Amino acid sequence: MHKNIMKVLPGLLLCFVVMVLGIYGAELIGVMMKQMNVIAPESNTPISGIFVAIIIGMMIRNVFGMKEIFTFGMKFSVKRLLRFGIILLGLRLSLVEAVKLGAFGIPLIIACIASGFFLTIYLTKKMQQSTRLGLLIATGTGICGVTAIMATAPVLKAKDNEISYAVANITIFGLTGMVLYPLLAHFLFADDPIKTGMFLGTAIHDTAQVTGAALIHAQMFQMDDVLDVATVTKLTRNLFIVVMIPLVSFLYFKGKGTTEGENAPKWYTFLPLFVIGFLCFSLIRTVGDATLESTGAAFGMLNTSLWEMIYTKGSNFGTTYLLGMAMAGVGLSTDFRMLKGIGWKPFYIGLTAALTVGCVSAMLISLFGGYVHM
Repeated sequence: MHKNIMKVLPGLLLCFVVMVLGIYGAELIGVMMKQMNVIAPESNTPISGIFVAIIIGMMIRNVFGMKEIFTFGMKFSVKRLLRFGIILLGLRLSLVEAVKLGAFGIPLIIACIASGFFLTIYLTKKMQQSTRLGLLIATGTGICGVTAIMATAPVLKAKDNEISYAVANITIFGLTGMVLYPLLAHFLFADDPIKTGMFLGTAIHDTAQVTGAALIHAQMFQMDDVLDVATVTKLTRNLFIVVMIPLVSFLYFKGKGTTEGENAPKWYTFLPLFVIGFLCFSLIRTVGDATLESTGAAFGMLNTSLWEMIYTKGSNFGTTYLLGMAMAGVGLSTDFRMLKGIGWKPFYIGLTAALTVGCVSAMLISLFGGYVHM
C-alpha cells in the first residue's frame, strides 16, 4: 500500500501544480486583457483555467519530456480522479433530472453513434484499410474514446500499431473538439445550457475530453448547468458500449468461419462502474432533498444549511480539484510523437467521422433540442 502511494504521489503532485498554474495563469491573462482594454474592468477572465492547465501540461510533456517517476500519478489522475470527480457530480443533480436528461438524449446519441460508425466502416473499406483499425476508430469515435478502443481491441485481436493509430485519431480530434467546440456551442446555442451540454456530450469523443470542454465552457460563459447536461449525456452514451462490443465482434467475425468471437468477454464486464456511482450519488441527492422537503431535515438529521453545504462542497471538490487534476493529466499525457507514422488515410477516416458526428449532433439539437427540459 505504502509503495503504491509513493509511486502515484509524484505524478499527482505534478498534476496539482499544473492545475494551480492553469488557474492563476488564466487569471493573469484576464488581468493583462483588462489592462490592455481588451475586456471591461468588471468582466471575468474569458480564458478558462482548465484550458490553460491542459496547454501547460502539453508544453511540459512535448518540450521537456516526462520522467517515468511521474507516469503512474498522471495515469491515476486521468483514469481514477476523473471517474471520482464525475461520481461526485452526481450530487449536483437529482436522479429524476439525470434520468430525464439521459432518456431525452438517447435518440440523439443513437443517431450520432450510427452516423459515425457506419461512415467509418464505409471509408475503411473504400480506402482499403484494416477492418480492425476501422472498427477501433468507429467505436472510439462513437462511444467513449480511448476506453472503447482498449475494450474493443482484445475482442478483435487488434495489432499494436492499429491500436496506436486509433488512439492517435481519438487524441487529435478529441483535443481539437475540446478546445474549439465550447466556442462553437456558444455560437450555435447562445445561452441554452441544455443544447450546449448535449452537443458537447455527443460531439466529442472521450469522457475526459467532454468533461474538459464542459468545464472550459462553464468557466468562460458562467453556465454551470452545461457541465451537468454534458456529463449526463456522455455517461448515457458510454452505456452503449454494452451494445457496441458484441456488435463489433459480430461484424468482424461473421463470415470468417472462426469461433474466436465466442471467447469475447461478457457484455456486463463493459458496464462503466463510475456511471453507476454517478447515479448512486444522484440518488443520495434525490433522497436528501425529498426528506428535507417532507420532514424539514435531510435523512431525518441534517438541517437545510448543513445538507446544502455537504452536497455543494462535495460536488465543488469533484469539479475543481479532481476534474482539474484529471485535465492537467490529459495535457501531461499528450505526446505528439504518437502521431509519427500514422499516415494520411487513417487520419482522413478519423477526421471525417469526427466531423460527421459533430454535424449530426449540431443539426439534430438545433431541430429538436428545444423539446428537452431539465
